[in-house]
Amino acid sequence: MSGFGPISAGGPFEILIQEAADTHDIDADLIRAVVQTESEFDPTVVSPAGAKGLMQLMPAVAREMGVVDALDPRDNIMGGAKYLKQLLDANRGSVPLALASYNAGLRNVRRYGGIPPFKETRKYVRKVTDILDESRED
Repeated sequence: MSGFGPISAGGPFEILIQEAADTHDIDADLIRAVVQTESEFDPTVVSPAGAKGLMQLMPAVAREMGVVDALDPRDNIMGGAKYLKQLLDANRGSVPLALASYNAGLRNVRRYGGIPPFKETRKYVRKVTDILDESRED
């Protein structure tokens, strides 16, 4: 479950990423790749849509996952990993479908019977999976 390569640079968040991976039984490389894609490891990022923190949690998702402070790195990573695990379970372990759900919503993945035909979502899934592939080559 540990990666060495571009995304192993979780830096000060590496301990939190490992803790979240262990707590939610999810691949640390996957969490790291999502954090890199969503925020480039900047815990203060807030998107124009209102997504916050390292894993860019929307307020409703953050509340649903029990996140009290989405800008707190530990709270954000634990909530984001919990959400990612739920999406993996909902998509029978399919990483691409879980990532599409993380980006576009589970409803859209179900509606289209796979990765939705949204340019942003397809680009997002490709970017995260490319980062994952790179981490596994090393």
